Amino acid sequence: MSRLRALLPLLLSLALGLPAAAADAPSAADTRAAIREMRTSTLKALYTLEPKAKTLVRGSAGYAVFSSTGVHVLFLGGAGGRGVVHDNLTGKDTYMRSASVGVGLGVGFKDMSLVLVFRKRDTLKQFIDQGWTFGGNATATAQTGGVGGNVTDVESRDGILIYPLSKDGLMAKGAVEGTKYWVDPDL
Repeated sequence: MSRLRALLPLLLSLALGLPAAAADAPSAADTRAAIREMRTSTLKALYTLEPKAKTLVRGSAGYAVFSSTGVHVLFLGGAGGRGVVHDNLTGKDTYMRSASVGVGLGVGFKDMSLVLVFRKRDTLKQFIDQGWTFGGNATATAQTGGVGGNVTDVESRDGILIYPLSKDGLMAKGAVEGTKYWVDPDL
């Protein structure tokens, strides 16, 4: 009984605090607007770093832009984010979430954006309808701009161009293995 009395103030403060925290959460409309702003700024940064990407995005079946934040401590890391998929044929936006888990020695914090360019319509539809997991069968190979060129994008076997960007610019490697994407039911 004394344990229950000791826990009662904690449980009461949690019960009272949760609705207040939920009331401070941004609305779905505000969240969608923030994601659209992130998309615009990410694409602008990509086009500055990699001008050919603008033509590839415009000529594709569609594209996705995600923002993700993660942390890695000792042997375990994880990240999560949100983004939007744009269907170039219909003009429709689909809001999605992402999550990843990594294993391996390391310590750090990662804030990155990811642009996915869908070359094929069926791959775009499958990504939206079923979600997608990078890793396993989604082996990626680096594409270069020519002999001695810098790695600028990665392409999966499914025909998805992958542009990972950090705060410092275009990343040399796509750290997308083990990442799951799904439609955000709240947006």
